[in-house]
Amino acid sequence: MTTPMTTPMTTPGTPQVTAPETTPETPPVTTPVTARRARLSVFTVTLTLFAGLLVFLGAQNAGTVVSAAFADGQAGRFVPRELSCVQHPGHESCVWTGDFASAGGTVLLRGVELYGSDRTTHRAGLPVPAVDVGAPARVYGPGGSGEWMFRALLLAAAAAILWSLYGRRPRRTPAPPATRP
Repeated sequence: MTTPMTTPMTTPGTPQVTAPETTPETPPVTTPVTARRARLSVFTVTLTLFAGLLVFLGAQNAGTVVSAAFADGQAGRFVPRELSCVQHPGHESCVWTGDFASAGGTVLLRGVELYGSDRTTHRAGLPVPAVDVGAPARVYGPGGSGEWMFRALLLAAAAAILWSLYGRRPRRTPAPPATRP
């Protein structure tokens, strides 16, 4: 069964547009959309830039951080000279500043901090073992440091943000259900 086509009234000189004929037996042809086109929003761009900042901060001085984690560097002695403390609400943070001399006496650093030192860990003038890993104003104890954990956390957060934005497959949009007459 077909439906009759009607011709609309037009004025001379205007093009006439007619709709294609449809019958109840044949439904209109629809093409299912299999992937949506990615459209970047301001939120997506902002999160991408934030993830880039996290990568920058996490990867900065990565070689020194890895060397410090394993105490891989020039071994020597640190002589604590001055204790500096900062009071926080309910917490005190202290660090010893002093001089570092390598075991062979070739490297001498003055006014460097010993990472991980505290009020009770050292006494002024008594040398302790330390390692120079190439950090500009800091030496480390022979046990290394845990600074790498914070850097790894920054890089993991950046990876999680980027994966959530770009790593998942696009969702399929289901095709509309076929209509029956």
